[in-house]
Amino acid sequence: MIEPPAAMNPTPVTQPHPAPLSPHRGLATNRILVSLATYNEAGNLAALIEEIHRVVPDAHILVIDDNSPDGTGKIADGLATRDSRVHVLHRPGKLGLGTATLAAMRYAMDHGYDLLQNMDADFSHPPRYLPGILAGMSKYDVMIGSRYTPGGGTENWPLARRIISRTVNSLVRFLFRMPVKDASGAYRCYRVSKLREAELERTQSRGYSFQQEVLFRCYKARCKLGEYPILFENRRAGASKVNRQEALRSIGMILYLGLKNFFGR
Repeated sequence: MIEPPAAMNPTPVTQPHPAPLSPHRGLATNRILVSLATYNEAGNLAALIEEIHRVVPDAHILVIDDNSPDGTGKIADGLATRDSRVHVLHRPGKLGLGTATLAAMRYAMDHGYDLLQNMDADFSHPPRYLPGILAGMSKYDVMIGSRYTPGGGTENWPLARRIISRTVNSLVRFLFRMPVKDASGAYRCYRVSKLREAELERTQSRGYSFQQEVLFRCYKARCKLGEYPILFENRRAGASKVNRQEALRSIGMILYLGLKNFFGR
């Protein structure tokens, strides 16, 4: 029986310096990989990795850079040279967030990691929530950093964006019949052993719909899904890469996959 997700006690948004994960908090035996897909994140990368390691000191970090013109890849290489916990995967061009996440999943499986924590590289996914999300992996197979579970939220989003996001998530719950409130966010932790069962090679989405599809594939593989409340914040540096045309294509893909599931095809 697949357990419905349950929100865990939220980490207060005002908490400035969360305690780092330690052996006494039950995660020391897990090999954790944090994946960061980057394109023009030179102003964020070094500070973000520093913050991640402040709260999860033993985590390895995989930077997947799509040949950023601003030199993000070179910055990542420099960090990897100085820190054995940092790894870099260079790709020839801007290939999309979905393919970057799939590459991180394959890397985690190929290199024997236990948990894969995915997050954006622009500080919209604050590292302070990592201890709470990772702690949930003691009970769940996928933990979602959720904007829409009690205690979660978004910062300074325009009304139109909030309406679209809420509508898409309601549509996903209806068509895919997944008991989660936030199916579209990328701030997630996956149990790598369960990813092996999720038929990722059949994933059709490459844009924003990837998050919904891969979560559905995990759900079909009988993953237990949990949610942990987060505040989605505005990026600290650089420009947003939201593309309206890609967003429309992704909504079309969600409808296509969702209707196939709804009618059992």
